[in-house]
Amino acid sequence: MVRIRAGLSASSVAIAGSAFRIGGIMTGPATMVRCLRPDEVDAYRTIRLEALQRDPEAFGSAFELEASRPIEHFSEQLRNNAVFVAQGDDLIGVAGFARLNGPKIQHKGFLWGMYVRSSCRSTGVGAALLTAVIEHAREQVEIMQLTVAAINEPARRLYTRMGFVEYGRQERALKHGHRYFDEVLMMKSLR
Repeated sequence: MVRIRAGLSASSVAIAGSAFRIGGIMTGPATMVRCLRPDEVDAYRTIRLEALQRDPEAFGSAFELEASRPIEHFSEQLRNNAVFVAQGDDLIGVAGFARLNGPKIQHKGFLWGMYVRSSCRSTGVGAALLTAVIEHAREQVEIMQLTVAAINEPARRLYTRMGFVEYGRQERALKHGHRYFDEVLMMKSLR
């Protein structure tokens, strides 16, 4: 569980067991980062669809496709992945982690679906979510990978600040409407 408390500097981190605190300056109530439970599928579906609708260039999936899927699709995502959320009064951010399958690639995992509501960006919520996912991944894999839209400079800066390094670029990886978006491939060694 990650708590962000008002008035702490962004570099203030204390880890104790599986609970840790990340400093960040926020207004309003404290934000907690935790793994979603399977019975919270409706809340997960809501924030996932919001992310796809508001930032379509940031995701490989599409709002129209996922909005038409049954709730069981979202339940399956929660069963098969670790899905973390940042929560104040409501869910304000989400990030998923999946370990790759197969004997030659199971030492790697993948960050997917990271989204923070626009009103909560630049407040430490993204760093708190990412820290929780990294700590979870560290127990399972040696390498964590992600892709990020090349135009998403704030996210790229966050990932770099958190120790991810760029190892490639896929040109025209995504197409939304008539516009193409490159993706930057990043990774972080966890051991």
